[in-house]
Amino acid sequence: MGLWDRSYTGGPQRKAGGGFGVGSGGSWGNTERRDPFAALTPWVKRLLVINFAVWALMAIGLIPWSAARDLLAFSADRALTRPWTLVTYMFVHAGFGHLFFNMLALFFFGPPLERSWGSREFIRYYLVCGVGGSVAALLLVNLVGTAPMVGASAAIFGILLAFALTWPDAPIYLWFLLPVKAKYFVGFLALMTLYSTISSGRAAGGTAHWAHLGGLIAGWVWLRYGERIEMSADRAFGKAKRARRGLKSVDRDGKAEAKQESRRPSARRRPKSEASSDALDEVNRILDKIGERGMDSLTPAELEFLNEMSQRKSGPDIKH
Repeated sequence: MGLWDRSYTGGPQRKAGGGFGVGSGGSWGNTERRDPFAALTPWVKRLLVINFAVWALMAIGLIPWSAARDLLAFSADRALTRPWTLVTYMFVHAGFGHLFFNMLALFFFGPPLERSWGSREFIRYYLVCGVGGSVAALLLVNLVGTAPMVGASAAIFGILLAFALTWPDAPIYLWFLLPVKAKYFVGFLALMTLYSTISSGRAAGGTAHWAHLGGLIAGWVWLRYGERIEMSADRAFGKAKRARRGLKSVDRDGKAEAKQESRRPSARRRPKSEASSDALDEVNRILDKIGERGMDSLTPAELEFLNEMSQRKSGPDIKH
């Protein structure tokens, strides 16, 4: 199953207007506003706030660097005793420059993907790529050592990859001046990352190139096989839940029979409030897409969803 077979990509609509970078004209299309932050999407805003907040707390001393290094940074030799660091390391940065350039990339490349995919798929992908960086550190521990690792770079490299695969010919403005097509820019970064990982090893000059490589690989695997992985996980967790609950019945002859479920676990009805929130998020995403690209950009599934919502607009499920 390829990238364009996945349900949230909506087909190979690969044109993107404008370029990325301050003063480049932007790529916000019809959503461009005087206030640049108005174009930010929900999870991009949250990620920016969280990362800058953690840095600020460390800068003023409320979170000492020694504590952040010990409790939040990822190190391969402590992965079993501090498993949460597989995720938390990506919200800690070694300095303002490290934080600034990661968040600058998220600011420009994150919103188009979140608007195209939806918020849930976007944050899921972001975290998968981030965890991919820590997994790479585990797999390459004999090459790169066990030095503590921090930063969102693995997740950001995954975002760059997804952007380049979705809009390969979109111009990225290096130093806000030189336009380079996204596919060439990200391809060059990938080659340099692979070379740096192999050649530098432990002497990487303080840069975890292997984490960048892990983010790229995890992103590619998720885009290529993510839907299959999710379906396999649903089946596995569904079987585990049924086994834990002991969903068996005994007939009159004393024979154990497996209790059949009428629906898959993942298809069970969710609470009305959650379903309503999901519907509103999807409606908002589609309306943003219409504002940017017009009605012609909608996929058949999105048109069908809008039609269904319009027919149910008087119902309680889609009210604020």
